[in-house]
Order: sequence, then C-alpha cells, then structure tokens
Amino acid sequence: MINDLGHSAFAAHDVDETIGFYRMLGIEEAFRLHHDDGSLMLVYLHVSGDRFIEVFPGGPSPDPDREQSFRHICLLTDGLHAAVEHLRENGAPIDREPAVGRDGNWQAWTRDPDGNEIELMQLSEKSPQWRTARSADRGGT
Repeated sequence: MINDLGHSAFAAHDVDETIGFYRMLGIEEAFRLHHDDGSLMLVYLHVSGDRFIEVFPGGPSPDPDREQSFRHICLLTDGLHAAVEHLRENGAPIDREPAVGRDGNWQAWTRDPDGNEIELMQLSEKSPQWRTARSADRGGT
C-alpha cells in the first residue's frame, strides 16, 4: 500500500540558514509554495528521486532544551483513496479527507498512536515533486 517516504517537514527559525545547512550536505532547494497573500508557505528541498524535506517558516528559536520542530512525515501511495478507506476500516483517525493540495497532489491526513501527523500523498504528474523527481531520474535536477 505505501511505497515510499515522500518528505519530512520541519519549522525553521531562519529559513535561509536552514536551506544553507542542507545545501552543505548537497541537498538543494527545488521549489517554494506561497500563500494566497504571497507570503512564504514552505520550501521544498530535493533529497533524491521523489524524496524531499519541507522547510516551513516560523519555527521556534534554537534551544537545545526545547522539543524538536518536527511537523509530519509524508508517505507516498499510488492509491490514496484506498489507503484512506483501509485506515478508516481499521479504526485509524482520518483528520483530513482526501483533497488536492496547493501542489496538485492528492493528500489526506491521519495520526499515528503517539499523535504524530502523517500525510498520505498520491503524486500527480503535474506536481512540482513529480517533475523534479523525473528530471533527476533523467540526469537533471
């Protein structure tokens, strides 16, 4: 049912500093998504293939004693609606029903038993994630 990990998501105190850190590791910015008012919603960093890191603005100030800025994990599926129905049939919460997101992909949301948010995503051939992954498969980035 699940075929890959799509992305991890973090809230960054300083988005540019965070992007610079990941760039040092060879992970480059792929694209940005913005709210309707033009403000930054998030930055996608391309790890490899169809795997990404989402960086959200507005994270807390760095503090070694605070909880981490983890937001959610994204699990990719080729059958989002079937995955949601399977979860529902087995008593898992569906926090957000399947819908097309700003990036053009189908997505739905659930939580694991510890309350960690999990995004389920079915990539669309028109989405920036799909185009970036396929470009990388052909030798470009």
